[in-house]
Formats: sequence, C-alpha cells, structure tokens
Amino acid sequence: MSIRTRRVTMTFQNPFSLKGVDRRLAPGQYEVVTDEELIEELSFPVYRRVATLIFLPVDARHPSSIEMVNVDPAELAAAQARDLATQAAVPATVQRAS
Repeated sequence: MSIRTRRVTMTFQNPFSLKGVDRRLAPGQYEVVTDEELIEELSFPVYRRVATLIFLPVDARHPSSIEMVNVDPAELAAAQARDLATQAAVPATVQRAS
C-alpha cells in the first residue's frame, strides 16, 4: 500500500488546548504531519487519511524535547478557527495623528 506524508506548520497566536493533551499549549508554530494511504481498488487515485500527528514540546524548559501526539484533524481545525476568531475580535489599535 502506498502512503504519502504531508507536513504543514500551523501558527497559533493565543494559548490553546487539544483533547488528549493534559496542558494548555503556548502560542507559536507547530508542525503537523498527515499520513494518507492510497486506496488501490479504484480506477483513479484516492487517498484516505490514516493519521494526523502534531509535534509538541514536552517541557517549556527543554524546547528540544518533543512528543508526537495523534490528533483529530477536525479538532485541530476548530482550535485554529478559535484562534483566528480571537484575533479578529481584538480591536485594532488606532493611531492618533499628532
């Protein structure tokens, strides 16, 4: 079975949480890896997602230590949508002319 892997970097501007992670995650950039397998029975190429993993720092004091956590892609998208909504809700600073 053929497997392809896609990597993206997601940026969060605010602290966020995910199911299966027992702590709030700090704002920053997070690498997300999605593995998909080719469904070979069809006459055209179709891939099915088999895993979505996010790389998280184990401890803020040791940024080089990371863990891979299996995450629901819909939950990850919802966390990013909440982050973007929070950014949009913050009013822009108005600069006053002197």
